[in-house]
Amino acid sequence: MRVHRLILPLVLPAALAAGGLMVRDYGRRHPENVPWTALDLRRPIGTFTGRKLAALGEDPARCRALLTQAGARFAALPPRNDGPQCGYDNAVRLRGGALPGDADAACPVAAALILWEREIVQPAARRHFGRPVAAIDHFGSYSCRRVSGREESGWSEHARANALDVAGFRLAGGGRIGIAAHWRDPGAKGRFLREVRDGACALFATVLSPDYNESHRDHFHFDQARRGAGWRACR
Repeated sequence: MRVHRLILPLVLPAALAAGGLMVRDYGRRHPENVPWTALDLRRPIGTFTGRKLAALGEDPARCRALLTQAGARFAALPPRNDGPQCGYDNAVRLRGGALPGDADAACPVAAALILWEREIVQPAARRHFGRPVAAIDHFGSYSCRRVSGREESGWSEHARANALDVAGFRLAGGGRIGIAAHWRDPGAKGRFLREVRDGACALFATVLSPDYNESHRDHFHFDQARRGAGWRACR
């Protein structure tokens, strides 16, 4: 016992130092999996990527800088004010590629879409269909309305352009996978839709699909709602 008491003060600091070096080395190699490292849209999706994306709502200038760093083509939109509950001041319009170029979406939504299209949608399309997605169809982003359109409901994330409703996918060379038409398809189309829905859950604060309710039978709802303690919804 006396030997142990003599050795422990010598061994413990060395063990802690070695552990610290391992953590720092892992953080350098996999910054996307470490909560305190800066978000980089050029990196793969990691454990904390979704939370970092949602946090961009607090820093619109940094969000746009990240889009530029990642080589994204976009236009920053002028602020819009449609009353105390509706409008936006950090929306962008993406350009080029398969991403919806006519949706005015809050920058954190656009940043997540870039990762989702590159890391989730295109690899899944090539696996299931042998070709990429050429265009992503949608039902819109900005809409000054309440949740489900009911007067007694709270205001939708769409009222701040902080959401996008995805309706389907058009494949290069022809063919379309629609959420309304193919969600229950037992083959490749249905598997593809579930894979891209599940992948979105790592990037958006809220993901709602036909599995959630009848109102979402024909689209995926993605948003970057700001919630305490990093709470997220994936249904």
